Amino acid sequence: MNLPSGAFTPEQKEYLAGFLAGVSSAGLAPAGAGGAPALPAPVSPAAAAPGATVHGTPVEDLCREERWKHDENPLDAWDRLLRHAEEDRKPDAEHTYRFKTHGLFYVAPAQDSFMLRLRIPAGEITAAQLHGLADLASDLGGGYAHITTRANLQIREFKPRDLIQVLTRVQDLGLTSRGAGADNIRNLTASPDSGFAPDEVLDVRPYARALHHYILNHRDLYGLPRKFNVAFDNGGSLSVAADTNDIGFVAVRVTEKSLAAAPQSENEKQRTDIAPGTYFRVQLGGITGHKDFAQDTGLLVATSQAVALAVGMIRVFAEHGCRTDRKQARLKYLLGRWGVEKFLSETARHLAFPLVHLPLAACEPRRPVEKHAWIGPRRQAQRGLNSLGVGVPVGRLSARQMHGLADLATHYGRGELRLTVWQNLLIPHVSDAFLPTLMRSVVRLGLCTEASLATGGIVACTGSRGCKYAAADTKGHAVALISHLASRVSPGAPVNIHFTGCPHSCAQHYCGDIGLVGAKLADGAEGYHVVLGGGMDHEQGIAREVFRGVRATEVNALLENILNVYTRHRASGETFVQWTRRHSVKELQEFLSA
Repeated sequence: MNLPSGAFTPEQKEYLAGFLAGVSSAGLAPAGAGGAPALPAPVSPAAAAPGATVHGTPVEDLCREERWKHDENPLDAWDRLLRHAEEDRKPDAEHTYRFKTHGLFYVAPAQDSFMLRLRIPAGEITAAQLHGLADLASDLGGGYAHITTRANLQIREFKPRDLIQVLTRVQDLGLTSRGAGADNIRNLTASPDSGFAPDEVLDVRPYARALHHYILNHRDLYGLPRKFNVAFDNGGSLSVAADTNDIGFVAVRVTEKSLAAAPQSENEKQRTDIAPGTYFRVQLGGITGHKDFAQDTGLLVATSQAVALAVGMIRVFAEHGCRTDRKQARLKYLLGRWGVEKFLSETARHLAFPLVHLPLAACEPRRPVEKHAWIGPRRQAQRGLNSLGVGVPVGRLSARQMHGLADLATHYGRGELRLTVWQNLLIPHVSDAFLPTLMRSVVRLGLCTEASLATGGIVACTGSRGCKYAAADTKGHAVALISHLASRVSPGAPVNIHFTGCPHSCAQHYCGDIGLVGAKLADGAEGYHVVLGGGMDHEQGIAREVFRGVRATEVNALLENILNVYTRHRASGETFVQWTRRHSVKELQEFLSA
């Protein structure tokens, strides 16, 4: 390979040589720098057949990203990746978009490098896989990983020359990043204590995994109008934030007693045809960055039909979602144009079974969700075993911590870990005898096992250090807030604080008790708009903006004051959400500015 001396390691050369040999054996003539195969010239929009459409939209009306997808499916970008790796080349706008379908994000100018986002369905990861990812982060990346708000992992600071190695090493671990970005179905989340929660209605992991593999093996489930989120809730007390997803499946029980208790005037005929048992209820249209939660549709679906229903809904969205205006291209907007009834009618065309409706009142009420239940030890359904929720400040793990956690899961559990949408993780299947030792060992890693305001409820997106869209250093400011509040505030009740760097709301600021969204102030300084009173699950509601344009340097003092005022003035047993919602925005501003 004719490359500058010292540009690649022997291992890198071996990887690229092997792949290029495979390309040559397929009959592709080598051309270009270093003997890389010539890439086919992309089809220009002008070359499209007259009158060509994409799901009914004329090609000439498509937005830029849709035209790229029309020219060449982003799934077919392997040769493009090879060329960029061999030339150690930074991608242009088109390739930056294409490579996201493979889970690779070029994040300049925040970092002049690539970030890898994985797909880890249901947040389940083995100790061996975590060891392998820690090695990958150390060998080729920045030596750390972030747990995301989709119970997933991101690893950063990869150079273009390492793209092929990164992807193949991930595949060697039995993992994938395929479809982890761009206009695709994101990581499928599930209640992190599924399979061992004593209060769960159903172990939902098999359904998340089944949908994951269905997607991986069906090309038509890629290249959607925009991204798409699906969650499976086991009906227990540990939140997976299902109501923030495009589709939320919530496990419920239907009993003779619950059927008899439902109002007799509603769907009486259908209700008599439903046998007692375990089902999913279906919620649709969550996109909290746009101030909407998923709403119950009235659908009751047999658990065996859930994956088929999800696929049918995704295909309807692919066919009819907006492909001309990306701001209107999420499921929420299709539901807004059509209404839920028409959407379900179109979905039914893709199914081999009828859709069944049942009033929510005819199902057993779900258990209340316990705030911050993802931190600390909890009894499992299996006798003598426990899960330990490990607090990971702002979701950042060093490679050393990743190796340490993998070792602990192997030595004291069964070599299994579960990632959560709250940017932390669980180590399950720990015996009573080993639990105290495990807790001490986790603390020695610089992590925590006790729920507190700082360790339990502060969530932060990547922020300006790693994302070009972010207007503020969310993770840095969140870490500073953790340190500031540690010895100053004790509200006596769980409070969630969500830092997000831009209106995309990856950290779901509208759903937090306190939400902060990054903003550049008039003088160029970093700041935040502050919203109060958001919640999900049983506290569902969109937070209201109370302060605008707060300097980042003033955030710690403001939040300290907010929490102290709440502590002094709340009624007995009143949660932060309840306290903020019983006051107007003007009253809150007066209370909190005094």
